[in-house]
Amino acid sequence: MPIRVAIAEDNALLLDGLARLISATSDLELAGTATTLDELLDLVVEAVPDIVLTDIRMPPTGTDEGIRAASAIRASHPDIGVIVLSQYVSPAYAVALLAEGSERRGYLLKDRVADVDELVAAIRVVAGGGAVIDPKVVEQLVNSTRMSDGPVDHLTPREREVLSEVAQGKSNAAVATALVVSERAVEKHINSIFSKLHLTEEPDLNRRVAAVLVYLADGDTGHTPSDVATQFWNRA
Repeated sequence: MPIRVAIAEDNALLLDGLARLISATSDLELAGTATTLDELLDLVVEAVPDIVLTDIRMPPTGTDEGIRAASAIRASHPDIGVIVLSQYVSPAYAVALLAEGSERRGYLLKDRVADVDELVAAIRVVAGGGAVIDPKVVEQLVNSTRMSDGPVDHLTPREREVLSEVAQGKSNAAVATALVVSERAVEKHINSIFSKLHLTEEPDLNRRVAAVLVYLADGDTGHTPSDVATQFWNRA
């Protein structure tokens, strides 16, 4: 069965390009298109796609419609994956997208659309229940992590590297490959990260989400971790 993809984008040229891309990929199927938040939510109810590929900003307000759509879809259709396309790397957007869990969620920069293979791969990962965060977003967030005495400051340089890889949605095995270490070493680093971030009681998936949220929020220079991240942190 093909992966049915709905697209929400108010730029006509980009919308057309995305629609053509989806239609031209053998295991994908275009479920419909929308140009506003209301149209998207109606489309989800009518077509029930497997994946929603949405711009982060579109009518009616041109602010955070993509994030709001993801939250609404999580509540009404939790099995539908949402990939937000954005030109913004603000930690606040990424934290908001992952606030209710990282399962079936993706955050990609719009220039990723030019790399057809990577975009299609992200759609497949999210459709399968995984999460994808654009490596460029992670890189810029890492570079901006300069809070004094923030929770991430208690991590060692190697633990920061591991958490950076985890924030990209990688498994322990994939992190081990990327850092050229054993999977057992990655497990030890992740357990240490959980301990230092006071994430010791939640199931593994929740702890990974919480660690990523704290990590992303800590990149918001000059501010304490966001309320969303703190809520996850305090569950431990």
